Amino acid sequence: MLDPKMINPQFTEALSEKWINYALNHSEPIPEILTDLERETHQKILQPRMLSGPLQGRLLSIIAHLVNPQIIIEIGTFTGYATLCLAEGLQEKGVIHTIDINEELVPIQERFFNKSTYRDQIKRHLGSALKILPKLSDPYDLAFIDADKVNYDAYFELLLPKMKKGGLILSDNVLWSGKVIEKANPKDESTIALQHFNEKLKNDPRVKTVLLPFRDGLTLSWVR
Repeated sequence: MLDPKMINPQFTEALSEKWINYALNHSEPIPEILTDLERETHQKILQPRMLSGPLQGRLLSIIAHLVNPQIIIEIGTFTGYATLCLAEGLQEKGVIHTIDINEELVPIQERFFNKSTYRDQIKRHLGSALKILPKLSDPYDLAFIDADKVNYDAYFELLLPKMKKGGLILSDNVLWSGKVIEKANPKDESTIALQHFNEKLKNDPRVKTVLLPFRDGLTLSWVR
């Protein structure tokens, strides 16, 4: 096995960028509304890297098409990029519920959701997902967790009873910029929470799980 310490970081970064560009150039074109949303997010929003981005967005779209969900639940809307990608796979009368606690993001969410083909299928919820999720009783076909990492396990436990058998739960950022493979600082609550979460999903008999080293890590958990 190659020792990662022997690899020049600049080389791996450049190589990664080349592969990402190649992958994007050999995937379906990005819808114009998503290109505009990505541009505006980078122009107006702090920490724009929280955006799912083009390649992950196409993966989310493909997954949603494969599941062909009637109902999707998303925890963590941000500016709505992933929301729109997931909505592409909805059934004709399907809906996606998306929850975010940041009121400042509402204007950009509303503007792009209203411009989209899926404006009548997107149901926004503003507030704490821990408080909102118990009030939503619909059985979900597909779930996407992409919010504060400390509460990933709590979100998962709230979602699981509401998932249809054979449904799929996606968990984003589970590699956490590589921090999860190192010994965590005792004060780093997010890294510690993700380490426990990843270990739990691996051993949870209620789901079949695979962690993909894609972007910042994406876990797929199929509900038994």
